[in-house]
Amino acid sequence: VDRLIDLTESSPLHGSVGIGHTRWATHGAPSDLNAHPHSDPTGAFVVVHNGIIENFYELRDRLTSDGHEFTSETDTEILAHLVAEAYEGDLAAAVRSAVSQAEGAYALVVMTVHEPGKIVAVRRISPLIVGLGDGETFLASDIPAVLHRTRDFLIIEDGELVVVDDSGATIETIEGEAVNREPLHVDWDSEMAEKGGYEHFMLKEIHEQPAVVTETLAGRLEADGSAWLDHVDFDDDFARNLNRVWITACGTAYNAGMVGAEIFRRLLRLPTSVEYAHEMRYADPLVSEGDLVIAISQSGETADTLAAARLAKERGARLLAITNVVGSTLARTADDVLYTRAGPEIAVASTKAYMAMLIGQYLLALRIGAARGLADTDLAERVVHGLHALPGDLERLLHTEGDIAEAAKRLADVDDVYFIGRGLDYAVAVEGSLKLKEISYLHSEAMPAGELKHGTLALITEGVPVIVVITQEALYDKTVSAIQEVKARGGDVIAVAYEDDDRIARFADVVLRVPRTDDLLGPVNAVVPLQLLAYHVAKIRGNDIDQPRNLAKSVTVE
Repeated sequence: VDRLIDLTESSPLHGSVGIGHTRWATHGAPSDLNAHPHSDPTGAFVVVHNGIIENFYELRDRLTSDGHEFTSETDTEILAHLVAEAYEGDLAAAVRSAVSQAEGAYALVVMTVHEPGKIVAVRRISPLIVGLGDGETFLASDIPAVLHRTRDFLIIEDGELVVVDDSGATIETIEGEAVNREPLHVDWDSEMAEKGGYEHFMLKEIHEQPAVVTETLAGRLEADGSAWLDHVDFDDDFARNLNRVWITACGTAYNAGMVGAEIFRRLLRLPTSVEYAHEMRYADPLVSEGDLVIAISQSGETADTLAAARLAKERGARLLAITNVVGSTLARTADDVLYTRAGPEIAVASTKAYMAMLIGQYLLALRIGAARGLADTDLAERVVHGLHALPGDLERLLHTEGDIAEAAKRLADVDDVYFIGRGLDYAVAVEGSLKLKEISYLHSEAMPAGELKHGTLALITEGVPVIVVITQEALYDKTVSAIQEVKARGGDVIAVAYEDDDRIARFADVVLRVPRTDDLLGPVNAVVPLQLLAYHVAKIRGNDIDQPRNLAKSVTVE
């Protein structure tokens, strides 16, 4: 991005209409040759495109046999050729023709020298929004991309085309029928996306988590434990007759779902499974009517999660979305929506959005429990008390950042890091491992503590770091046994434990302390030291913390 800024300053752009795209490489290497925009051989038609053309090879072979020559390895260039081939004086009609031939999930934006001042864009599953500014119009894949310019948006639906010119934006169906849509106004402002004095967005977002918890709970959780969730509209009969809960997501959202599954099992005694969306959509899952499928996605645009969500609806399940973005595709697809209220998250590695996903699942379990009854009312009371105390606990925890930064020095020059835990501690370990590998570029893996002796102990030698999450009292002694196995082989143990745990220092080399809470809430506190640990390791190593290599904030390709 810095290089692009330098380039535009040294070679200023002229005109009032333009397109560009930060490419996620699917067809062809990340290179200047494959970078967007792409054009037809004459240069008269230029396109950018987000997504995948599934019949790319078939179309390329056909065009090549017709005499077309290509200069890149991308599927995007195919679209420029298709538009040019179909053009007869109407760009929108040519785009419709191209889209009718191109299979897959994608958003496409096109310009031509033959119709200056005009952009035509189309949506096929992949997200597309229009930002309505003061005398300016923007096209993007999600709202945060242009939030610094406007807070008014048109959400383009699947199968719609939008024409943007100096008069504004006009929406049509791909078949050419006019569409009237009221703009969506969002309450985020550009200041919320600034660093606020922190060195990186990720650090700012970690420190925003007490406020995020407060905001996610606001107006939703009463002192008596009742939960009221706007946009969650299922009735008490549905909750009482609920057969099974499925949670589907990818990445950090999946890790949050691992915690959620245990919340539903413990508070409600409901059979609950958590599935990777990219696996669930192809696995012919036994989802049926009477089931609740919870799809979790920070952006609400994760392609695999959307596909799994649509499959669930086809099977007759009720679909509930947990997302951070109002008006996202997932939110519009779902029967019910729990908005996390985390605000814009800029850093690619998710922290505060993960936190809000956790809190949302506690609230949802309490909402369902109010209708069908709670399996353990004493546990529910402790959880409610703990939720109210969380913002203060997290503020206190963040004051220990200096200790965590010191512990990070132990990891800066290693090759491998292992994370272990049992039960909910394992779920936290998985998220901690993901954060570390995302931004430090260290090899890291997480496993249940009981799995160490089934193979991984062969990799534990003198000085190999093992990070242990140990907050689950019922599993404490078993986890200590795993620590002792690591220490017997010379491993360097960093433990995340409660601040009043006076036993752990006998077994661990370093202890990162977190406030005591009910064990079911343990992940909320335990994840914060792991977020900060990953941050400080990456900082020591000099990495790009907010924009790690090869990763995207919103994964809108399959």
